[in-house]
Amino acid sequence: MRKILILVLLLVLAPAVRSATAADPPSQPNVLFISIDDLNDWTGAMGGNVQAKTPNLDKLCRQGILFTNAHCSQAVCTASRNSILSGLHPSTTGWYSSTAMMRRTYDQVMGDHKMLPQHFKDNGYETLAVGKVFHQGVSDYRDRTDDFWNVTGPNYKVSKKLRARGEGYGGTKFYPFPKTGSQIIDRYGKKYADGNSLCYGALDRVDIPNGKMYDELIAEWAVEQLQQQHDKPFFMAVGFVRPHVPYTAPKEFFDLYDLDEIIVPEVPDDEMADIPMMGKSIAYGTLRSGDHHAVVNLSDTYWREMVYGYLACVSFVDAQAGKVLDALADSRYADNTIVVLWSDHGQHLGEKKHWRKQALWEEATRVPLAFKVPGVSKPGTQSAEAVSLLDLYPTLVDVCGLPPAPALDGESLLPLIRDPSQTREQPVLINWYYGNYAVRSDDWRYIRYRDGSEELYDHRCDPAERTNLIGKEGFTEIIDQHSRWIPKEDKLPAGSDSWKGDALDRRIEKWRADDSVPDWLQ
Repeated sequence: MRKILILVLLLVLAPAVRSATAADPPSQPNVLFISIDDLNDWTGAMGGNVQAKTPNLDKLCRQGILFTNAHCSQAVCTASRNSILSGLHPSTTGWYSSTAMMRRTYDQVMGDHKMLPQHFKDNGYETLAVGKVFHQGVSDYRDRTDDFWNVTGPNYKVSKKLRARGEGYGGTKFYPFPKTGSQIIDRYGKKYADGNSLCYGALDRVDIPNGKMYDELIAEWAVEQLQQQHDKPFFMAVGFVRPHVPYTAPKEFFDLYDLDEIIVPEVPDDEMADIPMMGKSIAYGTLRSGDHHAVVNLSDTYWREMVYGYLACVSFVDAQAGKVLDALADSRYADNTIVVLWSDHGQHLGEKKHWRKQALWEEATRVPLAFKVPGVSKPGTQSAEAVSLLDLYPTLVDVCGLPPAPALDGESLLPLIRDPSQTREQPVLINWYYGNYAVRSDDWRYIRYRDGSEELYDHRCDPAERTNLIGKEGFTEIIDQHSRWIPKEDKLPAGSDSWKGDALDRRIEKWRADDSVPDWLQ
């Protein structure tokens, strides 16, 4: 009789036990890993542009710790993201550019080392991803995607009609282009199609596939995942695409700004006078006339319009990130989820007469980086120490208590998260492709190009990097302190056995041969 009573009690209580278990999130912390493509310091919290309206990102920064001097390891999507996710510097791997080359050399470069999501997955986490996490989406390695992620979100489908506006620009995730196509092609013709993404435009919903930008679908998918029951701790990567070019977004985000009041970066006419030839070649950009020349000559207002478009896209992506952050705050996971916000690199909007990332100056390398670590980070704190996006991998392993990954080039930020007043000695090493380096410390930026030419800037009095101190007296010790962090031998691009030069070198050779450095770069 007693056994029967016990059995009845168990049957009655079992649903309640299951319900209580289902309501309790896993005890190990979750990770919400939010990336925003091409976001420079134009947010309210970072203060790079006082016009920027980013209430959701600013709120997150107030809830945790903001690293105000964070930098990428290379200012281009493919190299930066593979560096972050592998935890290895481009000067270690030789992964400077081509995704196809990275796929071919993956085994050779990675060996037994694992990408960040795989390390979490192999240590008991459910891993989820949507959007642009790697360069090409949730993975740059199709045959390894299942090694990285348990669950992945949808891609973006764009009709042929809408794709035609992009004139063959690759990657549907970046669409749609402006209603009438790129202003660059409209003004200069099809021969400028190689740089046609340098354009902007407000979109009505009928101009957008099924009325929704990809970032809106990304946010919806992430929100849905946060509303579900997860029986294991999760690592969720949410990769937003904007403000990557083209600078298009729904019209309501352009309406947040007044075009007539937009302020463009202040750029002196002689900005490039003290820049070495390799720096000038980098600044030249993609368009056949040079990017800056094309922008300022398209119309008297096009520079302002481009800034307008970028700011609208920043506010648009802020709103999408806000949806995800609000969903987390309303979920059962709110008190046990680490949130990290990062961008893969910055973006020039005319500074140094440059219009891309792909450079070694502050605007290209400096990024927002914020952590909210329940029970560890303190609300409203900041650290001005120079830190690297390479530090993401070891930091997340550290705060989640995972086994260490031995072959990492970064170092954990946990000591700084716990105590933002702490300091660290090591500066940030940054590449721009093969043999070109910048070293960013707390107060200085030192650049050395592969031809031996140099730049040096004192950020205590020259945050816009307008005065190159190379050749001036009194800086030998500073140069020596920074140059010692540059590798003694340049790592050849993975899969190569020699260096034969590239487009930057060929441009310089042509300029020297016919004395044709453009006037606007002198």
